Amino acid sequence: MSATLGLRTLLRKEILRFWKVAFQTIAAPVLTAVLYLLIFGHVLEGRLEVHGLAYGTFLLPGLVMMSVLQNAFANSSSSLIQSKVTGNLVFLLLTPLDARAWFLAYVGAAVVRGLAVGLGVGLVALWFVPWQGLQPASLPWALAFGLLGAALMGALGLIAGLWADKFDQLAAFQNFLVMPMTMLAGVFYSVDGLPPFWKAASHLNPFFFMVDGFRHGFFGVSDTPPWLSLGIVAVALAGVSALTIRLLASGYKIRH
Repeated sequence: MSATLGLRTLLRKEILRFWKVAFQTIAAPVLTAVLYLLIFGHVLEGRLEVHGLAYGTFLLPGLVMMSVLQNAFANSSSSLIQSKVTGNLVFLLLTPLDARAWFLAYVGAAVVRGLAVGLGVGLVALWFVPWQGLQPASLPWALAFGLLGAALMGALGLIAGLWADKFDQLAAFQNFLVMPMTMLAGVFYSVDGLPPFWKAASHLNPFFFMVDGFRHGFFGVSDTPPWLSLGIVAVALAGVSALTIRLLASGYKIRH
């Protein structure tokens, strides 16, 4: 089996894994994000503007990106921990696939799921909140941050899946690290309105730069320059990817 064929087969297997239960892996996250939009957007619509945008309009890209990040992480982490717990990971270990092939397949599937959920949130939300102020010329920024953010979270999900020995450890990783960092990344507010200490603390959160850059891709407004955000996200992705591949190559918690 060639390396390319093996990579394609594993990638297809990972995509089919979540696609066969799309009602749970795609539709449910879309519904959750839309409920956030309906509740917060309805309560604050007309009472609050951020960067000159109606609150519901400002909120929408943040919810889309939050859904992309959380579901990309959930896909790779849940797949790996499920294989470890059920014991079928041994069949993958018997293949000649190297660490880079594992990485590309798992992260590739995570990106597909994250972007699918994000697209679903954006399309459904159009029924409730118009994209007022949309700047089509900036959309490549949104695509770049969506891809890099999903890949970063897919790689982080692999690290969590490698580290965790059971599902409750994975849940702790997600609930105490991924969820707070996502919720405090400027999804629901602009960090420019925070006190100086919390504004500075927000800039230590790499998730903030993903959300802020993604929002710039729709409305051309952001709390930080988009090139700075893109650079920080790219460096974070490179670092996390290098660590993930190293752990996979060493067989950390999967071979020993």
